[in-house]
This record gives sequence, C-alpha cells and structure tokens, in this order.
Amino acid sequence: MVQYQPLDTTFAALADPTRRGILEHLDRSDATITELADVFDMTLTGIAKHVHLLERAGLVVTEKRGRVRYCRLGGNTLDLEAAWMARHRRVVAERLDHLGAFLDREPNHEEES
Repeated sequence: MVQYQPLDTTFAALADPTRRGILEHLDRSDATITELADVFDMTLTGIAKHVHLLERAGLVVTEKRGRVRYCRLGGNTLDLEAAWMARHRRVVAERLDHLGAFLDREPNHEEES
C-alpha cells in the first residue's frame, strides 16, 4: 500500500484558511507568535497550535529566543505535493479525453426524440 504520510500532513496543514493566512503573512515577513495572534485575532494558544501543524509539515520553522518564539517560512517547497497534483491532473484529463471520444462515437440520442 502506498504511504501518503508527507502528503497527508501537508494537505491537512493547508486545509485550514487560518493556516494558509499565516503562510501568506510569513511570506511577507517573519513574525512572532504574539504578532500572528494579533493579526488573526486569536489566543496565543490557538495560534501556536496552528503554527505547530504548519511546522510539522515543514511549512514553517520556529525559533525560541528567550521567551519569544519567532516564525518564518520553512523549507517545504511543496514539490512532492505539486508532483502528486500533476499526476492526478493527468489521470483526470485522460479520463475526460476517453469520455469525450466515447461520446463522439455514440449516436446523438437527442436527435432521435
């Protein structure tokens, strides 16, 4: 059986709009947990949970300096996920092409009515 653990972790992290928003924010500039909590109007605990899931997926890296945790984009460039989506897109396109060819061969039933 194929193991999709890295894909599952990344897609689960990206499934939430707040986490996608965090990534967009960190794309513009690094931020602390407190700054992110302010931006997203969340508790420190809530935003830390979101950041932790992004960190597990390699999308965010955190560094603790003193009492402050700093966040920046991680090294996951989504290459594995993009390759999976490209393969899936090809499969769907092939199936649609086959369906189109089948429909082109079939007599038009609307004209018979």
